[in-house]
Amino acid sequence: MKVLVLGATGFIGLPIAQALRRAGHHVYGLTRTEAKGKALVAEEIIPVVGDVTNPEKWINIVADLDTVIEAVGGGDLKVLSNSLLQAVSQAAAALRPPHASKLGYIYTSGTWVHGENRNDIVTDTTPLRNPAELVAWRPEQEQRVITDKNLNGIVIRPALLYGKSGSLLAPLFESASKGVVAWPGTPGGRYALIHTDDLADLFVKAAEKAAFVKGQIFDACNDQTESTDDFLEALVKVSGAKGPYQYTKPANLYEVALGTTSLIRPYLARSLLGWRPTMPGLIDGLPTYYAAWKAANAPGGN
Repeated sequence: MKVLVLGATGFIGLPIAQALRRAGHHVYGLTRTEAKGKALVAEEIIPVVGDVTNPEKWINIVADLDTVIEAVGGGDLKVLSNSLLQAVSQAAAALRPPHASKLGYIYTSGTWVHGENRNDIVTDTTPLRNPAELVAWRPEQEQRVITDKNLNGIVIRPALLYGKSGSLLAPLFESASKGVVAWPGTPGGRYALIHTDDLADLFVKAAEKAAFVKGQIFDACNDQTESTDDFLEALVKVSGAKGPYQYTKPANLYEVALGTTSLIRPYLARSLLGWRPTMPGLIDGLPTYYAAWKAANAPGGN
């Protein structure tokens, strides 16, 4: 399989590209700089140097691909996500012969679309009635992806990511290393979580079976949520912070979303793709995850 990963040097995109390569696939990675392109070469990933905001420079590559994975972060994602979808869809229609199989397209959304709800269990197929305001635009974009007539569209919604260099937990780890453990929100919340390696495995499985699971939306998270209070208490102990941990009032929409609780019980990826997370949970593996973050951020680290 020939796959292009958009955002191939990012926290989500790089593990996906690496996992695809380990699975034996021919992987291209879009990156903005020659220096980052060399890092991809070292991972046996073929670099495509270009900017996601200027598809004209790289879009012709989709003519002979099997799947495109959009794992782009930062910037105005509301505008960028839709412009990328349109560019790839139009290129697929124009550049691929009429008899060719449809191009697979996997869009990276997120479980914040389920919104704050501390009482009701939600699943992959639960209607989205109250998404976090920061990502209120995403349900509509998800529907554009899975209904695009030129693509085999699939949506994957990662939960809060952990592992390696820390992702969204990295600022919290940094604060803890300086003696303060503080999180936006209120006591009693729970995390829906997924390790970056387990997430990458789901992308591989979805890409390999894109023709069979086209039109599906997968929540990517562990089988059980974890207590925010328990995690913050554990982080105080692991990091050696002064404690006690504290909650702060969210200062912006991002922090509101970060403190969101959704009680997610995903099932579609298990039943349709045979996927199951295998990495230790956040609290159980916290000493390892905190040490990994420290190593990644030490002088001379990656």
